Formats: sequence, structure tokens, C-alpha cells
Amino acid sequence: MSAESKSMSVDELKVQGRTIRELIIRMTTAAGSGHPSSSLSAVEVVTALFFGGIMKYDPKKPHWAGRDRFILSKGHAVPVLYAAMAEAGYFTPEETMTLRKLGSKFEGHPNMKRMDGIEASTGSLGQGLSIGIGHALAGKMDSADYNVFVMLGDGELGEGQVWEAAATAHKYKLGNLTAIVDQNGYQQTGATKDVLNMSSVADKFAAFGWHTQEIEGNDQEAALKALQAAQAVTDQPTMIVSQTQKGFGILPLLEAEGDVNYHGKPLSPELAEKAIALLEQS
Repeated sequence: MSAESKSMSVDELKVQGRTIRELIIRMTTAAGSGHPSSSLSAVEVVTALFFGGIMKYDPKKPHWAGRDRFILSKGHAVPVLYAAMAEAGYFTPEETMTLRKLGSKFEGHPNMKRMDGIEASTGSLGQGLSIGIGHALAGKMDSADYNVFVMLGDGELGEGQVWEAAATAHKYKLGNLTAIVDQNGYQQTGATKDVLNMSSVADKFAAFGWHTQEIEGNDQEAALKALQAAQAVTDQPTMIVSQTQKGFGILPLLEAEGDVNYHGKPLSPELAEKAIALLEQS
């Protein structure tokens, strides 16, 4: 999909999202490692960005100066980005099956030095928003019309750098910057409310001078509408607090396993086939 391509309808986006979910499961199971549950919570937003007519990009020209930028600050969830890029035509879905294999460019976290189309090497949590601000400032200085999108995890909001970045984005009135918090309620060591309760996220960013929205992030239509609304805001940065569920799409299976966090664990081949069958029923 390039800047000139037809945007998908909400129903088409839902179908695309199921394909992305299946690819996430297959690549992490093939790898025997990775973060499927952290990736699955972000599918609707990433699907809307790539296929809902929000982002301008060209898989054949990944360094096109006019492209919009997407930075995955929660870099451990890179399977969702690889899956979207595969479906968009940057490479084939089959290539993603080398995820985390020795010598593969499909590393466990995004590496812009290894793969065209990756805008930032992330994984050290808390840094993505600052990188996005750099891109957005450069766009303003160059009078360019591209937009910058940054997805953070709610666990990384405990990093002080995020809030320094929030203040900076407001100072420079970065209307070309949209951040999304994938608020799935969990981080590596447990529920975010127990590790460091940062509620209410929207109120905090509003206090920093951001335009804010709160959505049910696993609702495909809500994700698309929020991103469309963000495009109309040009005088301040936008924060979309996307309230999601970790492992969305296969939650009944994770509940049966007794672990709804399922952080950093691939599904076994047997469980993966059950998960894919469950997705096909949805």
C-alpha cells in the first residue's frame, strides 16, 4: 500500500488484522521466543496506521523523504510491525519465519541498520518518544508535510525520559506528532497498576499540553477514528490512550493456560494451532 492506494474499510481492516495476528503467532512460535501477547494487543492500531489510509509510505521506496514515520517504542512487540510490513509489501510473510534466527534481519527488537522501513532501533524502553520528537522537529524545520507516529507501552511510562519528551513536544507545538500508548495493563513483572500506577494517562498528557483521546484500542473502528481525528490537530501533539487487552484475539487460550500476561513466551506449536483456529472463528 502506497500513499496513492485505496484505504481499507473497517470490515476489510478487521480481516487484515486477523491475518496480522496469525502471522504474529506463527513467527514467534517458529522462533521459539518473542513477545506474541504484547504484539497482539497493538494489532488494531497498527492495522489502521498501515491500511486505513492514515500513513503515507511506499514499500518500494522505504527511504522516500515524504513518508510518514512510525516508531515502535515498545520494541519487544516488533512482531506486529514485521507482520504489518509483510502485508504491506516490504517483504514476504514467509521471510518473517526467520524471526530471531542467527543471521536474520528479523531481530527480536527493531534494528534500523538491518532493515529498510524500520525508522528507529528500539527496545531500551522510554526512548521512542524522544526519537519521534526529533523526526517531528526535523519535519517542521524542513517545512515537510510528513507525520510521525510513536507507539509506547504503558509499562514504559514509568521512565522519566517519556515525560521530558512530553514537555518538549508541547513546547515546540508538534502538531505533526501523534503518540499512542498501548495500555494493555501489563509489563514484564506484572500488572502496571501494581508495579507503578500511572493513571490517568490521558489526564497527565493533557496537563503537559497535549490533545488527548481515550479509546477501546481493540475496537478496529475506534482505532481508525481516533487516528483520523488526530490528523485534524495541527497546533499541538496528540496522545491516544489505547486501552487494550494483552493477547487480544486468543485470550480464552491464555486464560486456560493460567497466564493472561504471557510476557515474552511463544505459544507451543499445539497451542499456536488452537490459537489460529480460534482467530478463524472470529
